[in-house]
Amino acid sequence: MPRRPAEKSIVREYTEAIVWAVALTLFLRAFVIQAFRIPSESMMNTLLVGDFLFVNKFEYGPKLPFTHTRLPGLRQPQRGDVIVFQYPLDPSKDYIKRCVAKGGQSVEGRGTEVFVNGQPVTEPYAQFTNGGEPHGSFDPVTIPDGELFMMGDNRDNSQDSRFWGTVPMDLVKGRAMFIYFSTAGDQWWNAFLNIRFDRLFRPIR
Repeated sequence: MPRRPAEKSIVREYTEAIVWAVALTLFLRAFVIQAFRIPSESMMNTLLVGDFLFVNKFEYGPKLPFTHTRLPGLRQPQRGDVIVFQYPLDPSKDYIKRCVAKGGQSVEGRGTEVFVNGQPVTEPYAQFTNGGEPHGSFDPVTIPDGELFMMGDNRDNSQDSRFWGTVPMDLVKGRAMFIYFSTAGDQWWNAFLNIRFDRLFRPIR
């Protein structure tokens, strides 16, 4: 009997520690940082299938869970940012692409070149496995305010704003920061046998 209060105290301490750990994890995931896995080849060679990365949700301003309210952020998305967002045609899915143009700008594709506001832009990260055909060229599009025109770096193998339109800021989750794990293994049991060590902790640019 004399030990019961101490036992209860220990149980309570562990319970409180677990509750606080879970609460902190949920807070960080909702407002600060979230993990994301690359499932397709649309961002090659910047990102490869099997890359695991962290997404900064604080930079653009995190959204309050279950609302359309976004808290103030450090800055707005810029052209060239690699961004994770909800797919406009099915918000239950997350996509990752690069911001090519933002609200108020016009964008046009001519073969392997992209023009923003009529001026060619330098894109050292873009690759064209088919020489920009058949989808490299597209007519000028003016981006509505508060929306983004997103494209994959693997331009000939990416379903992006050229096909399904612009991305409202309401669907933006955050900017991709760095790769924390990468594997060429396609099953859980061989993932650690095929770690790509040269990609670990690589910043995403």
